[in-house]
Amino acid sequence: MRPEVFRYLTSPEGAEVLASLAAAPVTPDNQLVHASRLRRLIGPERAQATIEQALLRRRAEAKFSRAAEMFFTRDGLEQATAEPVATHRARRFADAGFTRLADLACGIGGDALALSAAAYVIGLDRDPLRLAMIRANVAAYGRGERFLPVAADLTTLPPLAVEAFCFDPARRTPTGPGEPPSRRLFDVEAYQPPLSLIRTWLPRVRHGAVKVSPAVDYDDLPPEAEIEFVSYRGEVREGILWFGDLRRGRRRATLLPRGQTLTDSDDAGEPVDLNPPQAYLIEPDGAVIRAHLVTALARRTRGSLLSADIAYLTSDEYTETPFGRVFRLETWFPFQLKRLRAYLRDRHVGQVTIKKRGSPLDPEDLRRALALKGSERRILFLTQVAGKPAVLVAFDEP
Repeated sequence: MRPEVFRYLTSPEGAEVLASLAAAPVTPDNQLVHASRLRRLIGPERAQATIEQALLRRRAEAKFSRAAEMFFTRDGLEQATAEPVATHRARRFADAGFTRLADLACGIGGDALALSAAAYVIGLDRDPLRLAMIRANVAAYGRGERFLPVAADLTTLPPLAVEAFCFDPARRTPTGPGEPPSRRLFDVEAYQPPLSLIRTWLPRVRHGAVKVSPAVDYDDLPPEAEIEFVSYRGEVREGILWFGDLRRGRRRATLLPRGQTLTDSDDAGEPVDLNPPQAYLIEPDGAVIRAHLVTALARRTRGSLLSADIAYLTSDEYTETPFGRVFRLETWFPFQLKRLRAYLRDRHVGQVTIKKRGSPLDPEDLRRALALKGSERRILFLTQVAGKPAVLVAFDEP
């Protein structure tokens, strides 16, 4: 999008057109009608830009409470931190008392929106359009006076005189209309800018946070950082590296929106037992798994491991926990297709949810091979018990 087109979107006329599209939302069925009408009224380029913003604002409602007043690019929205997650992260900066921060690679402003609630934020990005958008977005939250946008190439810019930094490198390949979907970047040095950028900042600004992929390799993590994995409504959204006074431990799993947390300090004690399946199976939240805190959860739930290297727990008693789902087991046995099919058919099971860890089987191939009929439902866990393939059959409710 050219700068003059964005200026039009933020003008009174552009705001009026966007408001009309919010009142009569663009859908696949009416998009051509809207486009044709707007091309006649405001020209092709402006028409395309307003329709794109209307569509992105609708999509952004899942991330931002004021999406209807904000501006986005496709890449910027896809990679932007959701408001509840950004608010959680900003709280640690506020608790530390930092009031002057640098937001490195600030994008369209997901982090700056939250950080500016309690601090003055300098937003750094090399894209002038993204900076113009973030300025408008921060203003939509009534915090424009706490944000300063600065166009800069972070790979050549020296560290600023701030108390702490928040760094959000791009972890996806760029894309645009008509281009292939973006793909995730897992190598921390393939991030844009790369993770090693912080080695320039830490000697001057030792307090900071860096967003990394939830699938980051532990071997790539700086040894002096705490790694926190954040799950929002059961989905692991991101990893965060904490440095300096912002660090509170080594490993942490945090569940939002309620903010429950499990840390490596919860993981002390005697080794967790290995046992065959008992009355209940516990499936840890993904953040617990990524933070290597499955044994900490086992201690909290008085559970044991099915296998030393598979993230399922089992227990003889029901213990409710926010850090995992608890399933009541009906039975288990060594995996054999013929036996499993007969077992399910004898119980009139026609629908199954299939989960797996440590199994090479494809769930959809298995579903077709079972060829089930009936009104009952079950959950199947394909895993290993004592190093051998097994299937655990669970009820829908614990």
